[in-house]
Amino acid sequence: MKNTYASAWCISAMLLSTMPVIAADKSQLVPSKPATQYTKDINEKVLTALPFADREDFDNASRGFIAKPDTLTIKNQAGQVVWDLEQYKTYISKEKASPDTVNPSLWRNAQLNMEHGLFEVKKGIYQVRGYDLSNITFVAGKEGWIVFDPLISPETAAAAKALVDKELGKRPIKAVIYSHSHLDHFGGVRGIVDEADVKSGKIKIIASIGFVEHAVSENVIAGNVMGRRAIFMYGAMLPRDAKGGVSGGLGMTTSTGSASLIPPTDYITKTGQKMTVDGVEMIFQFTPGTEAPTEMNTYFPGMKALWMAENSTNTMHNVLTLRGAKVRDPLIWASYLNQTIDMWGSEADVKFQSHHWPVWGSTKIIDYLKKQRDIYKYIHDQSVRLMNLGYTGEEISEMLTLPESLENNWATRGYYGTLRHNSRAVYQRYMGWYTGNPSDLNNLPPEQVAKKMVEYMGGEDALLKKAKQDFDKGEYRWTSEVLKHLVFANPKNVQAKHLLADSYEQLGYQAESGPWRSIYLQGAYELRNGLPTGLALETASPDILANMPVTMLFDYLGVRLNPEKAAGKKLVLNINFDDIQEKYSLVIENSVLNYTSKQKATADATVTLSKLTLTQLQLGSLSFDQAIADGDIKLKGNKAAFDDFFGMLDDFEFWFDIVTP
Repeated sequence: MKNTYASAWCISAMLLSTMPVIAADKSQLVPSKPATQYTKDINEKVLTALPFADREDFDNASRGFIAKPDTLTIKNQAGQVVWDLEQYKTYISKEKASPDTVNPSLWRNAQLNMEHGLFEVKKGIYQVRGYDLSNITFVAGKEGWIVFDPLISPETAAAAKALVDKELGKRPIKAVIYSHSHLDHFGGVRGIVDEADVKSGKIKIIASIGFVEHAVSENVIAGNVMGRRAIFMYGAMLPRDAKGGVSGGLGMTTSTGSASLIPPTDYITKTGQKMTVDGVEMIFQFTPGTEAPTEMNTYFPGMKALWMAENSTNTMHNVLTLRGAKVRDPLIWASYLNQTIDMWGSEADVKFQSHHWPVWGSTKIIDYLKKQRDIYKYIHDQSVRLMNLGYTGEEISEMLTLPESLENNWATRGYYGTLRHNSRAVYQRYMGWYTGNPSDLNNLPPEQVAKKMVEYMGGEDALLKKAKQDFDKGEYRWTSEVLKHLVFANPKNVQAKHLLADSYEQLGYQAESGPWRSIYLQGAYELRNGLPTGLALETASPDILANMPVTMLFDYLGVRLNPEKAAGKKLVLNINFDDIQEKYSLVIENSVLNYTSKQKATADATVTLSKLTLTQLQLGSLSFDQAIADGDIKLKGNKAAFDDFFGMLDDFEFWFDIVTP
C-alpha cells in the first residue's frame, strides 16, 4: 500500500532536462540509412538558394571571445554526465562541409551554436555560451555580478561561473534575473546562489510578475504527454552523429541535471520600471504573452546595451511548440518588438539575448529587430488573410511563402519554429481543430480509418508495392502519409514500418528545423527499434514542486480521476495545512473532482499536514501510511475514504505509442 499512496500523490510532470539518457546497446539497433539521391539534390539546392557567403554571423558568434576549456563535459556529484559538448565535436566543426544527411542551413546553425566559452559582449557584460541550451550572462556592478538566466541545471551554471571566476576574478553575485518562466532560464540557480543569501537580503532574485505561477505550472497538467512528445522534439534518444542529432536550433541540446528554483524577491510589473542594483541602472520592458506567458526585456542606459530575453533570437521562434503548449500570440509579440524599437533601437550599441550571439551597432540592431517583428506579424496577418478567404490550416501552410527580405535573412530562418507549423498555429488560435468541412466534424479515429484505407487501396501488399514505387521517386511526404495508414492497420507489418521509417528519415535529413529533424528521426528510430526503454525518468524537481500552489495539485488530481472508477461515488475529503493556514475540501461527485476553500462542515475524512509533507508525497519520497505513522499526517474520520479516492486515480504511462497505434 505504501507504493500505491506514494504514486497516487506523485506528480508525473516530466521535464526533459531531468531525464538522463542511458545509451542503448547499439549492436541491437537497426542502423540508419544514407541519404538518397533525392535528399542529396534537395540539400544541394539549399546551398545555392541561401546567402552562405554572408559570414557576419560567424564573426559575431566569435567576437569578444576570452577563453574556453580544453574539453567541455560536465558531470553531477554522482559522476553522471549532464552536459557534453565533446560528443558533437567529432563530426561538427566550422571547417567541415555539411554532410549529405543534414540540411546545409541547419548545419550552419549547428556550427554557430558550437562557438562556446566566455565572451565579452561589451565592457562590463559577459556571456558564457555553449554550456547548455541557453546562455548565462554576467553584468558587472560596483562590487559583484548581476546574473541573467542561470541555465537549466545547477551543474552547468556552476561550471559557467567557475569559468568566469577563473578568467575575470572571483566576485560575489548581487542579483539574479530570470528573464522569463521557461526552465532553461532559471533551473540552474542553485548552482551559483545559496538560498540563505537570498533570504537574508544579500542577493536579489528579480523576475516579472506571474513568474512563479507560470514557471511551476508549465508541463504539470499535461506533463506526461508533453514530456513524451519532448523526446521527439529534442531527439533525446538520437545518436550524436551526422545521421542523428545535430542541433536543437536554439542551442545544441538541453542539459540533464535536476532543475532548481529559488522564488523571486522583487517583481517587475510594468514597462518603464527602473531598478538600480550594485550601481547598475536597468529599465525593464514587460512583455507578457510573447515567447512566454510572462517575460521582460532589459535596457542598460549606462552601457547602451539591450537584453532581449528570448523575444528575439537568431531564428524564427515557435508560435506553437511541437511538444505541445498553448498557442502564443504573434500579433502581441510583434507589437512588443515594435515598442522595443521605439524605446531603445536608436540608442542601443549592442543587442544580446538568452540564446545565440549578439548584434552590434544601432543601424543593424534596428534592421534586425524590424525583421524579427515582421516575421511574426507576417505569419499572423497572412495566415488570417488566407483563413478569411476560406482556406484551412493545412492549406495555408502549403500556400504561405515569405517575402525575399525575410526568406534570405539568416535570423528569421526556421531553425526552431517553422513557417509551416506556425501558420497552422495561427489558424488553431483563431479557429480551433475544426476545418469547417462536415467530414471533419465527427471523423473516424486513425485505426479505423487505417483499416478501411488499406482495404480500399487493395490490401497490404498492393499498398506497400505502390508506396515503394513512390519512395523510389523521392515522394517522401506522400509515402509517410500512406504508410502511416498501413502501420496503423497492421503494426506487425515490419516491411511497412521500415519503409515508413525510411521515409521519415529522408524528411529528417532534409529538415532545416532542429525539432523537425529530431521528430522525423525519432519516429524512424521507434518504428525500427520499438519504444525506447533507456531513459531514467524523474518527476518535476523538488524546488518546482515546493513552489507549486496546492490548488494546482488539486487540478492535477482532477485530471487523473478515472470516471469509470468514480462512477456513482460521492466523497468529501477535508484537507488542512497547518503551516500555511489554509483549508480545503475535495468533493468527488458525478465522476468529477472539485475543490473549495469554503470547507465543508462534514466530511468522510479529514487530514492535517504541512505543505512540505504534501511535497514529499508528491515526490513519492513519503507514503501516505508512513506519514500517518510518523505523525506528519493527522487523520480524522474514515481512512477508507482516502483509500477509495486513491483507487480512482490513474497513473500515466510515459512510454505510450506515437508512430504506432
